[in-house]
Amino acid sequence: MTRTLRSPHFTEEHQMIREAVRRFVESELTPHAQEWEAAQAFPVEVYRRMGELGFLGIHYPEALGGGGMDFFGAACMIEELTRSGMAGLNMAILVQAYMATPVIHALGTPDQQEEFLAPAIRGERIAALGVSEPGAGSDVSGIRTRAVRSGDDYVIDGQKTFITSGTRADFITLLVRTGADPHGGLSLVLFPTDTPGFRVGRSLRKMGNHTSDTAELYFEGCRIRRRLLLGEEGRGFYYLMAHFQEERLVAALAAVAHADRALEQALAYTAGRTAFGRPLDRMQVLRHRLADMACETEAARRLAYHATWLFSTGQSCVTEVSMAKVVCTETCQRVVDSALQMHGGYGYIEEYPICRAYRDVRLLTIGGGTTEVMKEIVARAVVDGREL
Repeated sequence: MTRTLRSPHFTEEHQMIREAVRRFVESELTPHAQEWEAAQAFPVEVYRRMGELGFLGIHYPEALGGGGMDFFGAACMIEELTRSGMAGLNMAILVQAYMATPVIHALGTPDQQEEFLAPAIRGERIAALGVSEPGAGSDVSGIRTRAVRSGDDYVIDGQKTFITSGTRADFITLLVRTGADPHGGLSLVLFPTDTPGFRVGRSLRKMGNHTSDTAELYFEGCRIRRRLLLGEEGRGFYYLMAHFQEERLVAALAAVAHADRALEQALAYTAGRTAFGRPLDRMQVLRHRLADMACETEAARRLAYHATWLFSTGQSCVTEVSMAKVVCTETCQRVVDSALQMHGGYGYIEEYPICRAYRDVRLLTIGGGTTEVMKEIVARAVVDGREL
């Protein structure tokens, strides 16, 4: 039950991308879901395969190996990827394509783009985004990992945590402190993980998203060349705030797609399961709840698409993206919870995808800025009249 194509934003070219991603996901990812979930990892070859198919750079320029499409092309990939049944794999791929690399496209020199972005689009190098620290999550201005100038180098010391793909990344788009000012003292650098002094700490065990690794990272006297600075020194906070819109938009689109999958599963289960002599979907209380789930999901989708349109056309969209992340991720949790409830005891059994989905989607209201932070951003625009 997918209504995403009933929209003026999607063209025949978008439909071709959607169908190609769906074929790949259903033939090469979904059949391995149980195996890779049990292993709590997916093969690194998935990156290269998706790079070969052009799925890691749909919205990047053709000159860099991308597809040159707008962000609705990316939306097709984001939505269809949820059919894998592995939110952890999805997260790792979305970090690669939409969180760790966009800032390289926006700010990187030609040499930086050739060294880091192009191979990431091809799936030859795995990327991570290094922002969160043990004492600084949503409050980005509180990070302490420091980069000190030393001749033509930076020497980096500090720690990061909750880093998706941290154990297997070839490079990290890393936020570091280069000055004392809470906002103006932060910078972004490209950090190769073969740098001496870098080490991976624990691979963190999580409630869900099991197929993606999430790691603690340590930097001890790591020396990198200053040519790996992205943009201007001291502008990292502002660069990151601008690019958070893409990350949050991705979360909103993914959340709606997860809600769609949960609704599909609930419809299939209630149609095939009987109680008191009739199918569950003939019972009014469940029929109306299914209708509520469909209405809520569709309303969230329209807000996500409006924010996507604003983002694609280069318009200011901080408030709308924040609204979309709140509405879509909170809606997703309600819809998945209702879908699990309709499965009864089977919804609590691991072999049923809805059980895994229930655990996995819990991250969506946390990652990329919590619901509470998003609401404060919206309040500043709506109540105080000052959009960020």
